[in-house]
Amino acid sequence: MKTSQADRSELTQAVVTDQLRTLRVREGGVVLVHSSFRATRPVQGGVLGLIAAMRQALGPNGTLVMPSETADDDEIFDPATTPPAAALGAVPGLFWRLPGVQRSRHFAAFAAIGPEAERIVSAPLTLPPHAPGSPISVVHQLDGQVLLLGVEHDCNSMMHLAEIVGGAPYRVPRHYTELRDGRPARVDYGENDHCCQRFVLAGEWLKAEGLQSEGRVGYAEARLAYARDIVHLVTQRVAADPLLFLHPSGTGCVECETARASIAV
Repeated sequence: MKTSQADRSELTQAVVTDQLRTLRVREGGVVLVHSSFRATRPVQGGVLGLIAAMRQALGPNGTLVMPSETADDDEIFDPATTPPAAALGAVPGLFWRLPGVQRSRHFAAFAAIGPEAERIVSAPLTLPPHAPGSPISVVHQLDGQVLLLGVEHDCNSMMHLAEIVGGAPYRVPRHYTELRDGRPARVDYGENDHCCQRFVLAGEWLKAEGLQSEGRVGYAEARLAYARDIVHLVTQRVAADPLLFLHPSGTGCVECETARASIAV
């Protein structure tokens, strides 16, 4: 049964660390986190306390990773000053500024701390941004885990890598801005994007195969799976049905209709 915010007592960092270990976060591993602090709170120390609990669960040899991309396509990205998109939530919004955290030098950024941080964030910009060779593909190569904390697979950026590997054909027009000869320049590209609501199917597939751990972290419903398992299962299904994640034509989803229309372009 869900509890209201008013009924929740503050959880200590030690309790949250134990919850993460019970969920089977791998000590010494790599964990990519997508989170809703609103769903998780209250935790002792707030957002900083939650981050500390995750680092404690990973141990000194573990690497914590979070999305850190910008929301402004017309802004020149500066890893030291450009904030992550507000939609990513409070935890990534604070994480990138912490001492020792490294961040990608391009707009499709990830932030990380730990032994594998430099390898992850130094991966180059790929177009689309989640293609093989990108930071998220390095998390996959490192046998990393994906932790969904108070969110579902529709927030899971690893799904976009799986789409590309599986051969999803849609590419929605997007752009970013970079400096060329000291002047802002627009770069257009195509991204495998849509409403992402049907990404939640991945949770059903993983659960059916016994490949997803579920439990509570803080007060949030949490899901944990290995990136390789996510990509393997999703790639197989996308290869068999490349439009699997798009809502059927005529259902009124503007994002999915835009993706579908891009195939013929």
